[in-house]
Amino acid sequence: MAETLSFQSVLDHLLDSKKDIPQSHLSHYSDLDPKSLRLFMDIWPSVKPTRKLLLLSELLKNLDTVNLVNYEEIGKALLQDADADVRAAAIGLLAESNDPKLASQLMDIFLNDTDLAPRMEAANLLGEFVLLGELEELDTALKTKIEDALISVIRSEDNPALRKRALESLGYSARDEMVNIIETAFHREEATWVASALRAMGRSHDNRWNDDAVSKLLDDDPRIRVAAAEAAGELNIEEAGPIMLQMLEDEEEDDDVISAVIWSLSQIGGEDARIYIVNLIENTEDEDLIAFLEDALENLDFNEELDKFDLLTLDEDDLENLGEINDLEDEEEE
Repeated sequence: MAETLSFQSVLDHLLDSKKDIPQSHLSHYSDLDPKSLRLFMDIWPSVKPTRKLLLLSELLKNLDTVNLVNYEEIGKALLQDADADVRAAAIGLLAESNDPKLASQLMDIFLNDTDLAPRMEAANLLGEFVLLGELEELDTALKTKIEDALISVIRSEDNPALRKRALESLGYSARDEMVNIIETAFHREEATWVASALRAMGRSHDNRWNDDAVSKLLDDDPRIRVAAAEAAGELNIEEAGPIMLQMLEDEEEDDDVISAVIWSLSQIGGEDARIYIVNLIENTEDEDLIAFLEDALENLDFNEELDKFDLLTLDEDDLENLGEINDLEDEEEE
């Protein structure tokens, strides 16, 4: 019978920079209790900088692909680390957190950190808290503080990349100022500002932006085409479907644009989109591409099933049953 691996053994392995970090060790860093977290933080200063970043990179990848892991305790513990790249990765480990206490720490990092990378990650995650506020799952006063912080940076002379990231995160907000803020960015000459404005439009789920999103689908700049496709999907713009299907026929189209268009079509739905995605699956041998296309097809199925329901007339039990059905389908696939 195989001996159970202790967390201390996992930490001893981490300290040995000559060894790879096995996939099997990553689950041991999940859901750390206070004692295990103290053990982790005790050895952390002795871990070489490159080894620290390797571990955090592996944890981030695992968090993205495995549903049953939670690295929040490590993320929170490393928010004040001396290494800016560690701080940035730590924020990434908190991507699924809805802890309101975390929002204040993120605002402090966003506004005051001395390095750009943690500020960019904090801006990303603050957007999720704005969304929680719009869903009435966060205190209104706290949501307003977060929005004020994002707006202050957007309107400042701070790093342009950070200001654009703040704009994208603020896209979730229904604040009256948002229309003017998005329009101002959308009409700037720089392509990256236009792209960020389009992402904010998509996150707003406000169909006032439909025409603007469609107007940029065939833009000369691929960065704008990607963002326009993303916005078209988020806004569920049906008239964008035929245009995007035409874009897929262009053999010289940018790969990032193709990916954005396919996912957008899976959000909008339609038989033509389904036929195209199925055809691609049947005619490619690239495993990564097949996995992406199958995810897109599953997303299309889910959205089309959802469209069959009038969610406004469903009671809480109906919605619960719908969730259980999708959970069962996920288990069957696994």
